[in-house]
Amino acid sequence: MRAAVMRNARLLVDTLPEPVPGPGEVLVRTLACGICGSDLHALKHAPRMVEAARESGLPFTLDVTRDVVMGHEFCAEVLDFGPHTERALKPGARVVSLPLAAGASGVQAIGYSNDYPGGYGELMVLSELLALEVPNGLATEHAALTEPMAVGVHAVAKARLEPGDAPLVVGCGPVGLAVIAALALRGAEPIVAADFSPARRVLAARMGAHVVVDPARQRPIDAWQAAAGARPAVLFECVGVPGLLHQLMRDAPREARLVVAGVCMEDDRIRPMHGINKELSLQFVLGYTPEEFAGTLADIAEGRIPVAPLVTGRVGVNGVPGAFEALARPDAHAKILVEPWR
Repeated sequence: MRAAVMRNARLLVDTLPEPVPGPGEVLVRTLACGICGSDLHALKHAPRMVEAARESGLPFTLDVTRDVVMGHEFCAEVLDFGPHTERALKPGARVVSLPLAAGASGVQAIGYSNDYPGGYGELMVLSELLALEVPNGLATEHAALTEPMAVGVHAVAKARLEPGDAPLVVGCGPVGLAVIAALALRGAEPIVAADFSPARRVLAARMGAHVVVDPARQRPIDAWQAAAGARPAVLFECVGVPGLLHQLMRDAPREARLVVAGVCMEDDRIRPMHGINKELSLQFVLGYTPEEFAGTLADIAEGRIPVAPLVTGRVGVNGVPGAFEALARPDAHAKILVEPWR
């Protein structure tokens, strides 16, 4: 099969052996797969990512010296079944799935695995029990956004919003936009969002932000205070670059809750006395629960989470390396979909 491969910290297109479904697995054809910001980071920082995961006790088996086909935000078509499968899904059914597989070597993260290729290739193998059929009528490209939107749903759930809470979302890339959509779904207001990119500020408003601010012109916390007054603050860090968490802790009002949804793959520093003096609460988040994933698919299908504005580009396998370069320019795109059949 044709696939975009991470090899020696570079992306290249190559022909790889077709994956074979094992017990309890299904073979699928990738229809659409979003390029995640975490993949951009992984291309540069994969060894550090693996080291941090192992230090954290996660069952992460990625070997950076071997090929990796990334891509974990996908919608796919069922082709065939491995042994010991229930076959409740029919060939031709469109599915999404949590990007996890339980292989012979343990739990694998699809898209960050040497053994389970992700959606930047023509074929994948999924665990039958984790595959969810796409509701009839939902566009494939919208179904593929279930995974990234579930990240926002989970971050907002972890914030444990209470009546009267006023959120500030710093960073309006795909993670920040997913958080804004999840906040809007919860009826939170006012939602204040900040990003340097004019295009992303426009998208933030379309996803549900009530106030958008350019940090080059106004401090996000000042815009938040003008809109929210003395209401309890819930600040979402959705950028993932060193120094931003320190800045938010410094600027946060007393007793604010900070939710860290941005994925920073480098070491960082904070000043604990900021948190101590203001009694801040700090919550880091990762992924989503199976229930949140399934609920997000339903919310997208029913139009409760708008995702159409997020898709700003489409490429085939050959276009993946160029798409990575394009996504480094935040004004150019929000979400580029890889469609390997192109």
